[in-house]
Amino acid sequence: MAKPPARRSFFDDLFNDFPFGYSIAPLHGDPLPAPGKIRLDVKENKDCLVIQAEVPGVKKEDIDVSVDNNVLTISAEVSQYDADEENDAVIHSERYYGSIRRSISLPAEVTADDATAKYEDGILVLKLPKSAKDSKRKISVG
Repeated sequence: MAKPPARRSFFDDLFNDFPFGYSIAPLHGDPLPAPGKIRLDVKENKDCLVIQAEVPGVKKEDIDVSVDNNVLTISAEVSQYDADEENDAVIHSERYYGSIRRSISLPAEVTADDATAKYEDGILVLKLPKSAKDSKRKISVG
Protein backbone atom coordinates (compact mmCIF):
# COMPACT_ATOMS: atom_id res chain seq x y z
CA MET A 1 0.00 0.00 0.00
CA ALA A 2 1.34 3.43 -0.92
CA LYS A 3 2.22 5.84 1.83
CA PRO A 4 -0.05 8.94 1.85
CA PRO A 5 1.66 12.24 0.99
CA ALA A 6 2.89 14.34 3.90
CA ARG A 7 0.50 17.09 4.92
CA ARG A 8 1.78 20.63 4.71
CA SER A 9 0.37 23.63 6.38
CA PHE A 10 -0.53 26.80 4.53
CA PHE A 11 1.59 28.71 7.06
CA ASP A 12 4.65 26.55 6.37
CA ASP A 13 4.46 27.51 2.70
CA LEU A 14 3.81 31.16 3.50
CA PHE A 15 6.86 31.56 5.74
CA ASN A 16 9.16 29.64 3.41
CA ASP A 17 9.14 32.73 1.17
CA PHE A 18 10.79 34.89 3.83
CA PRO A 19 14.60 35.00 3.83
CA PHE A 20 16.24 32.96 6.58
CA GLY A 21 16.77 35.05 9.72
CA TYR A 22 14.24 37.70 8.69
CA SER A 23 13.15 39.66 11.72
CA ILE A 24 12.46 43.18 12.89
CA ALA A 25 15.39 44.79 14.67
CA PRO A 26 14.74 46.26 18.12
CA LEU A 27 14.24 50.01 18.29
CA HIS A 28 17.13 50.79 20.60
CA GLY A 29 19.78 48.33 19.55
CA ASP A 30 19.62 45.72 22.30
CA PRO A 31 16.74 43.27 22.37
CA LEU A 32 14.53 43.44 25.44
CA PRO A 33 14.71 40.50 27.80
CA ALA A 34 11.79 38.14 27.47
CA PRO A 35 9.75 37.42 30.60
CA GLY A 36 11.68 35.00 32.78
CA LYS A 37 14.82 35.51 30.70
CA ILE A 38 16.57 38.08 32.85
CA ARG A 39 20.11 36.72 33.01
CA LEU A 40 21.51 36.34 36.52
CA ASP A 41 24.86 35.66 38.14
CA VAL A 42 24.65 34.58 41.78
CA LYS A 43 27.81 34.60 43.88
CA GLU A 44 28.21 33.76 47.54
CA ASN A 45 30.87 34.81 49.99
CA LYS A 46 30.96 34.32 53.76
CA ASP A 47 28.93 37.50 54.50
CA CYS A 48 26.47 37.94 51.64
CA LEU A 49 25.02 36.88 48.30
CA VAL A 50 25.90 39.08 45.32
CA ILE A 51 23.47 38.95 42.42
CA GLN A 52 24.05 40.62 39.06
CA ALA A 53 21.04 40.85 36.75
CA GLU A 54 20.95 42.06 33.16
CA VAL A 55 18.01 44.45 32.77
CA PRO A 56 18.80 46.57 29.68
CA GLY A 57 16.51 49.32 28.42
CA VAL A 58 14.87 49.91 31.80
CA LYS A 59 14.89 53.00 34.02
CA LYS A 60 16.03 52.31 37.58
CA GLU A 61 12.80 53.74 39.01
CA ASP A 62 10.85 51.08 37.05
CA ILE A 63 12.69 48.15 38.71
CA ASP A 64 11.16 46.38 41.71
CA VAL A 65 13.14 43.93 43.86
CA SER A 66 11.67 41.87 46.69
CA VAL A 67 12.65 38.93 48.89
CA ASP A 68 9.91 36.75 50.38
CA ASN A 69 10.64 33.44 52.12
CA ASN A 70 14.09 33.27 50.48
CA VAL A 71 12.65 33.81 47.00
CA LEU A 72 14.17 36.76 45.17
CA THR A 73 11.90 38.45 42.61
CA ILE A 74 13.11 41.07 40.16
CA SER A 75 10.47 42.75 38.02
CA ALA A 76 10.43 45.81 35.79
CA GLU A 77 8.13 47.81 33.57
CA VAL A 78 9.65 48.39 30.16
CA SER A 79 8.55 51.19 27.85
CA GLN A 80 10.35 52.38 24.77
CA TYR A 81 9.19 55.20 22.57
CA ASP A 82 11.02 57.06 19.82
CA ALA A 83 9.95 60.68 19.97
CA ASP A 84 9.92 62.69 16.76
CA GLU A 85 10.59 66.36 16.29
CA GLU A 86 7.68 68.58 17.29
CA ASN A 87 7.22 69.91 13.75
CA ASP A 88 7.17 66.47 12.10
CA ALA A 89 3.92 64.74 11.22
CA VAL A 90 4.04 61.18 12.56
CA ILE A 91 3.62 58.75 9.68
CA HIS A 92 4.66 55.60 11.53
CA SER A 93 5.46 54.98 15.19
CA GLU A 94 6.68 51.85 16.98
CA ARG A 95 6.43 51.51 20.73
CA TYR A 96 7.08 48.74 23.19
CA TYR A 97 5.38 48.40 26.55
CA GLY A 98 5.53 45.40 28.77
CA SER A 99 6.79 43.88 31.99
CA ILE A 100 9.50 41.38 32.77
CA ARG A 101 9.93 39.27 35.89
CA ARG A 102 12.30 36.65 37.26
CA SER A 103 12.14 34.75 40.55
CA ILE A 104 14.74 32.40 42.01
CA SER A 105 15.19 30.55 45.28
CA LEU A 106 18.20 31.83 47.19
CA PRO A 107 20.79 29.30 48.43
CA ALA A 108 20.97 30.92 51.89
CA GLU A 109 18.73 32.92 54.21
CA VAL A 110 19.23 36.66 53.79
CA THR A 111 18.35 39.84 55.67
CA ALA A 112 16.52 42.08 53.22
CA ASP A 113 16.62 45.06 55.62
CA ASP A 114 20.37 45.58 55.08
CA ALA A 115 20.37 44.78 51.36
CA THR A 116 21.76 47.22 48.79
CA ALA A 117 20.92 47.62 45.11
CA LYS A 118 22.78 49.54 42.41
CA TYR A 119 21.75 49.91 38.76
CA GLU A 120 24.20 51.10 36.14
CA ASP A 121 24.58 50.49 32.39
CA GLY A 122 21.77 47.92 32.30
CA ILE A 123 23.21 45.81 35.15
CA LEU A 124 21.46 45.54 38.52
CA VAL A 125 23.82 44.55 41.36
CA LEU A 126 22.24 43.32 44.60
CA LYS A 127 24.13 42.64 47.81
CA LEU A 128 22.03 40.58 50.19
CA PRO A 129 23.60 39.99 53.63
CA LYS A 130 23.20 36.50 54.98
CA SER A 131 20.98 36.08 58.00
CA ALA A 132 22.83 36.16 61.31
CA LYS A 133 20.82 33.31 62.76
CA ASP A 134 22.51 29.96 62.58
CA SER A 135 20.39 27.68 60.42
CA LYS A 136 22.59 24.64 61.09
CA ARG A 137 22.09 22.79 64.33
CA LYS A 138 23.54 19.64 65.73
CA ILE A 139 20.92 17.23 66.97
CA SER A 140 22.02 14.85 69.63
CA VAL A 141 20.90 11.29 69.37
CA GLY A 142 19.69 9.84 72.68
